[in-house]
Amino acid sequence: MPTPHDLGSIGWPPGQPFPDLEAGQQLVRITGQHRNGFDVHDGLASRRAHSPRGMVADSHGVSTRPAVGDWTIIDPAHTPAALVRLLPRRNLLKRGAAGERYQQQILATNLDLAVVVMGLDGDFNPRRLQRYLALIAGTGIEPVIVLSKADRCENTGALRAQIESAHPDIPVLAINCKDADAIAPITARLGPGRTGVLLGSSGAGKSTLTNTLMGTVRQKTSAVREHDSRGRHTTTSRSLLKLPSGGCLIDSPGMRELKLTGEEVVEDDGFAAELEKLAADCRFRDCKHQAEPGCAIQAALESGALDRDRYDHFRKLESERERAAQQRDALLRRAEERQLTRALNHRLIDKHGRR
Repeated sequence: MPTPHDLGSIGWPPGQPFPDLEAGQQLVRITGQHRNGFDVHDGLASRRAHSPRGMVADSHGVSTRPAVGDWTIIDPAHTPAALVRLLPRRNLLKRGAAGERYQQQILATNLDLAVVVMGLDGDFNPRRLQRYLALIAGTGIEPVIVLSKADRCENTGALRAQIESAHPDIPVLAINCKDADAIAPITARLGPGRTGVLLGSSGAGKSTLTNTLMGTVRQKTSAVREHDSRGRHTTTSRSLLKLPSGGCLIDSPGMRELKLTGEEVVEDDGFAAELEKLAADCRFRDCKHQAEPGCAIQAALESGALDRDRYDHFRKLESERERAAQQRDALLRRAEERQLTRALNHRLIDKHGRR
């Protein structure tokens, strides 16, 4: 029978009480997700499991299905084991799924640390980094930025300073991901009972970083294309791995598209507050900050006191977030209307019978 120590090696927080289990049930964590089931781990061994139909449904555009990182209770008497119920999540990391239809995709759950990896080559993209940080903001997950391939970059210091200036409250590491000493700040954050996730585009160096954290070649790596520094998807599915440091790590495939869900707080380390302060000096209280006379924000943009690229990207993210929020709210309203209609029809049938 797994002990608290065993469960701690797959991320069970120290001191957290265990749920009540019925005879024969077992507490496990989902470590892998497949089309026809899940991999689950009890701290000692891994096994396959499946879930009832109701646990894999999408409810009004918001995925309620089990995900990597979830703690769940299983009935191991079945083959494969059957998921009985999910434990409440401490947090979850999600994005808007690709496509026109509004849908949320859960990336991972029950996290302590999110390591965003960005290469100091053609992968370097501060605006994409801001999207990752927008997904993390407000979740309670600690972010760390890793600028990989520092050994191949001639202006590492300047690029690191640029990211540190834009995100002064987030640790920034510019490292060679193969250097075990360089990744010590990450290892220190992934002790027993803690779970981290790696985020970044394909070819950024996530698999290399995973191998160094593991102390062995666990994930395949491949060379990036020379013309755009993009890599092949050597990691094709999310998986939770036990680390020698005592914690665990969720490695995830590179993401080409990062859509917002509408629930994010778009904050660029004080930039929103800076805009709000400037807007207080606008001539009109309802200024849209576009072509209105006396707009303090437009004046700051024209004088160069406000960075136009940063402002334009901030507005773009805000607009995307608002559009996603409208889609989500419309979907929830339609679902609520359908539920009310069904409830009314049931009452009429109970009262008058079917016609």
